[in-house]
Amino acid sequence: MSELSDLYQEVILDHNRRPRNFRPIDDASRTQEGYNPLCGDRLTLYVKLDGRSIVDLSFQGSGCAISKASASLMTEALKGKTVEQARELFDRFHDMVTSSTDVAAPDLGKLSVLSGVREYPTRVKCASLAWHTLKAAVADGTDGPVSTE
Repeated sequence: MSELSDLYQEVILDHNRRPRNFRPIDDASRTQEGYNPLCGDRLTLYVKLDGRSIVDLSFQGSGCAISKASASLMTEALKGKTVEQARELFDRFHDMVTSSTDVAAPDLGKLSVLSGVREYPTRVKCASLAWHTLKAAVADGTDGPVSTE
């Protein structure tokens, strides 16, 4: 199991050092800010929609390795998905990181590397910030920044 933990840690560190989709989208359909006051993570999420499909998704901001890696992994996982599919994936991801039992999540692909944060309750907010920000961005009528508090 230690080898798997090492691999998960390496994926998180790689996405922190070289985040994917770390850029603004000039013609984004939706832009949403997110903030985690506990650890200071801040991000702006850019969503480009074509109808109900996410055709592009990116972010900018600063934060801890878990927060940045989660945002990077999320943008990769959700491009090309519908808003409904994104909401379903949000629910599965949220269940994985908040479950009190060691639930395997093979259907989450690379996102499974963040399953270990459930052992550190304060880190759950780091891992879920981008996800909550996305949920607000695609909801109709959401105003103001999203906070994990």
